[in-house]
Amino acid sequence: MDLPNCLKDIIAEYIGDYILLDWVVESKLDMEQLSKNPNAIHLLEQNLDKVDWYSLSENPNAIHILEKNLDRTRWESLSRNPSAVHLLEKNLDKVSLSRLAVNPNAMHILENHLDTVDWGVFSLNPNAIHLLEKNLDKVQWFCLSHNPNAIHILDKNLDKINWGSLSENPNSIPILEKNLDKINWCQLSRNSNAIHILEKNLNKINWCQLSRNPNAIHILEKNLNKVQWYQLSSNPSIFKLKKFPDFN
Repeated sequence: MDLPNCLKDIIAEYIGDYILLDWVVESKLDMEQLSKNPNAIHLLEQNLDKVDWYSLSENPNAIHILEKNLDRTRWESLSRNPSAVHLLEKNLDKVSLSRLAVNPNAMHILENHLDTVDWGVFSLNPNAIHLLEKNLDKVQWFCLSHNPNAIHILDKNLDKINWGSLSENPNSIPILEKNLDKINWCQLSRNSNAIHILEKNLNKINWCQLSRNPNAIHILEKNLNKVQWYQLSSNPSIFKLKKFPDFN
């Protein structure tokens, strides 16, 4: 029996067996940055002696590794990890509240510590919008301009926007397209939703930042001499799902 391709993809994704794209040279990858890569888990598990534990601690797909290596886990980094809330709840004395402030799945903890929360970092939290709207006097606009769920606030406060931060915000494209003269092209190069703008302005691209962009793989593949391998190492799109075998 031959399974439909869509079903193969679903099963393959569930199994999560990712391999590097054919053009990606493993020996050029940086292990510190690779440790952050959510699709690199299979490769990291084979090289635990080379893993950077600070970076791995913020990897949302590495929880099963971290749970078995709590003595190596870096709690300040883990505090940012959206998949680690169950561990953080059991170890509140080890949590970095300033790092936790950006964790979208930790709102139930943060709401009990609003008197000590770092409102600058909190302004980055996509699930904190209801609180940020009520406390605009405490918001840091540089950070809020990064927040993908804050577009309706930013659209009403264009004079307070940090255009560099906004250039990296994936939900800011409608605002940026109306203000092309204010774009920070370095930060736009990292914006996963800005590919259509970047393709029309290849001479303005920052290749270090583009190397991190998960939607820019087709551009990077055509410009291997410009790829920055350190930054590319954290790009989840350098991996592909291992082909699912046919069943006959």
